[in-house]
Amino acid sequence: MLTDLAYAMGTPGGGGGQGGSQFLSFLPIILIFVIFYFLLIRPQQKRAKEHRNLLANLKVGDQVLTSGGIYGKITGLRDDIVTIEISDKVRVKVNRGHIAGVSKSAEVGKTE
Repeated sequence: MLTDLAYAMGTPGGGGGQGGSQFLSFLPIILIFVIFYFLLIRPQQKRAKEHRNLLANLKVGDQVLTSGGIYGKITGLRDDIVTIEISDKVRVKVNRGHIAGVSKSAEVGKTE
């Protein structure tokens, strides 16, 4: 009598059904990771690659914007140091990594 009760409380036979349900329980976590990859990680890597290319292609005479918001014209380049002329005879040295972008306008230094 007791053994019948013990068999009734045991797990069902077969064991093959457990593997499928474990995969289905991890499926939402996998989907969340895939969504994060395509919405956050991949675009950030693309922007970082574009910024590295921009920094590698800097040349003397480019009009640039620093990450601090200073516009200027590149007058000198070294490995990690960029010399920027922000006004007549006023030059500032900044780290190459702090160049935010190359300005499209040739009239950067002039005020309106």
